[in-house]
Amino acid sequence: MGNRVTDLDVTFQEAAAVARTENVAYAHLSVELGHFYAEDFGAECQELRDRFARIAEWSAIIPGLAGRGLATPRQPRVSTCFMVDDYFYRFGTPREVIGQVQSAAAAQGLVLDYVARESSFARHDGVEVAQMVVDALVVEPPRHTTGSRPPSSESGWLSNGMRSPGHVDAPAMTLPRPWSPPVQSGDPRHSIFVDVELWSGEESNRMWSCALLASVWQMARLGVLRHRGEALMQPHRLTGELPDSWDALPAVVQLNPAAAPFCAYRTLTLMDTQYLAVELAVRTILGQVAVHPAIAQQVTSRAGGEGVRLPDELVDRLSYVFIGG
Repeated sequence: MGNRVTDLDVTFQEAAAVARTENVAYAHLSVELGHFYAEDFGAECQELRDRFARIAEWSAIIPGLAGRGLATPRQPRVSTCFMVDDYFYRFGTPREVIGQVQSAAAAQGLVLDYVARESSFARHDGVEVAQMVVDALVVEPPRHTTGSRPPSSESGWLSNGMRSPGHVDAPAMTLPRPWSPPVQSGDPRHSIFVDVELWSGEESNRMWSCALLASVWQMARLGVLRHRGEALMQPHRLTGELPDSWDALPAVVQLNPAAAPFCAYRTLTLMDTQYLAVELAVRTILGQVAVHPAIAQQVTSRAGGEGVRLPDELVDRLSYVFIGG
């Protein structure tokens, strides 16, 4: 019919490949001044006051820790936070509980910038956040296994290596299979094997474990949680009184108007030694979470622009001070 009228130049691209990844503001260090549960508020909050007295002894070293690794000497951006359990057991009201925590901290010269609700790390604004983190787990198949144990996505258990084999019937006329010990991944000189329960209950009514929710909490503080490119659980600026209902309290509330950003390149957690086992489980989980490459690159680029060199592994951005009683 004649010469071509026009040329077609078409490029096909998946929608996910062009989705925008929302930026968030970052401090240099997010300092958690504790998890708080119902038992901390008994006996006229004496345990609460004692805990902040122990934490205050360490507060003087925090600016130095925050400034470590900065390319040029300057005042680092540091924000403080704490988390209240409203998932496993609800007690009091936000107005009562958060007010008591603030008063106990202020008596030791500590300023609390942000407060978070533990239940929001299970589900937030219709997003199944805990399940999202479980779906991001990349579990290395243990060597020399038979597949008799279901994967973590079905069993709800995550380990840092190869478990001892369960009971497996040996073929007829053969000797029973010998016992073998669990082995930690990475070929350490001696293994420290960890097996973490991620949830209990049926799929339709799961109770997420403390270790998994604490892992989500750490990811929120590190600024790597996104849902379809949008940042999750960004702080809500408090403009009036705290509500009387936990359900009416936003996931993260900014208590201090002058606070540095909630998210940070690194986290420091100060807590009692009773939580050491939980945090070992947290590190086991985060050591196997795959952060989306676009998010990882975004955080690395932001840090690099400030002269901050971040460890490649998410878990290596976490630090702790365990304080005895």
